[in-house]
Amino acid sequence: MSKIVDLKSFRDRSIEQKSYGAWCRRFGETYGVATRVCDLSDRTLFFLAQPGENSSLAFYEFIMGTLDLGPGAKFYYLANEEQMRVVDIHLLLADQVRFEMMHRLGWLREFRGRELGLIEMVRAFDAAKQHARAVPPQLNAAHPAFAEFSRLTAGDKEVFIRRMLREAIDAFKTRLGD
Repeated sequence: MSKIVDLKSFRDRSIEQKSYGAWCRRFGETYGVATRVCDLSDRTLFFLAQPGENSSLAFYEFIMGTLDLGPGAKFYYLANEEQMRVVDIHLLLADQVRFEMMHRLGWLREFRGRELGLIEMVRAFDAAKQHARAVPPQLNAAHPAFAEFSRLTAGDKEVFIRRMLREAIDAFKTRLGD
């Protein structure tokens, strides 16, 4: 029985290294197989929530490591189909990171992607995408724009929340004291 546990432990360490090796070096933190978006530190969350090349590369490092596609810097050398898959996963993860940032600000109530592990979201992308999108994030009733938000259709509510990104990044930056 102990050999089975050791094998599972070995596999977990192996996937953690492939998935999170670059992040451990980049962010100076440790992560595990079960790490969820809600487990990320504020500083890591803030970095990943920012649009642009730096956060995209960090996501590519994680996704490509998890899928065993090589280092993130090799993204542009992947076949088009693999690039598109990495980008699709990146968009899902970026949404979840941004929703978590808004949640920590008190702007959003719970959202479905919060309960899934990051590695799980990459490995079972299609199921994770369906799970996260089944119940879109909802603005907290205490938010000043809640009345406007509640009058919108479901699709427009998601767009409304995504449009809050710049304001959320600025508010989170203030919260961090940067």
